[in-house]
Amino acid sequence: MSKKRRNDTSQDQGETPTGGWEVVYSGFVLILLCFFIMLCSFSSMEEAKVMRFVKSFTSAVSILPGGLDFESGKEVLPPSPDIVDIESEFAKLFEDLRKLTRDFGLEGDINLSFSEKELVMRLSDTFMFDLGVAEILPEAIPLLNKLAFIISKTFYPVRVEGHTDNLPIHTEKFPSNWELSTARAVNVLRYFTENEKIPMQRLSAVGFGEFQPIFANDSPEHRAKNRRVEIVFIGEKHEQTSLAE
Repeated sequence: MSKKRRNDTSQDQGETPTGGWEVVYSGFVLILLCFFIMLCSFSSMEEAKVMRFVKSFTSAVSILPGGLDFESGKEVLPPSPDIVDIESEFAKLFEDLRKLTRDFGLEGDINLSFSEKELVMRLSDTFMFDLGVAEILPEAIPLLNKLAFIISKTFYPVRVEGHTDNLPIHTEKFPSNWELSTARAVNVLRYFTENEKIPMQRLSAVGFGEFQPIFANDSPEHRAKNRRVEIVFIGEKHEQTSLAE
């Protein structure tokens, strides 16, 4: 009777019953369970997708780490071989092109980007051509030699694209930017086929004039970036789909 009265008294004084450790322990076990489920799911995913998740998570929780700043452009992440399957030929090709760019010290004149469908190597016209001219500059020839060797080691179809800014041109040889951009693309293609013996069946050339800019043509710097030649490696699956259509 006294024992029951003592318990009633302790409850009246606001004392909480014991047993809270079971709740904490259950929560801890649930957290561990979720952790192991996540590990199991990662083990069944491609490593490249895991790396993409890690990059996205890092970007979400880091606010401009290391003094980075915003830059205009279409790319959310800088191009990197771990955005695609690291075992794929695209990733290996990207590494070869990046090494080529570093070896020639042309990081400011060459830009690399890719998606699952294609890999694009953008070459600035200041390195490739004189203003308003379609003949390839002699200093660009060593790079094209090395690039042709890389192309010859792959099986991808390659499209050479010519692009200009929006400044009008009207000469006897080039009545408009259409002709100038097309002539530049064709000259690069001819160099690959005639001097480096790349099979013609793998190559195509197209001129876009000023109609596919990557920057607004609102300053000399942006117009210079729009004047470019792009070497586009087309993914095998994408090419087969296009042919089927």
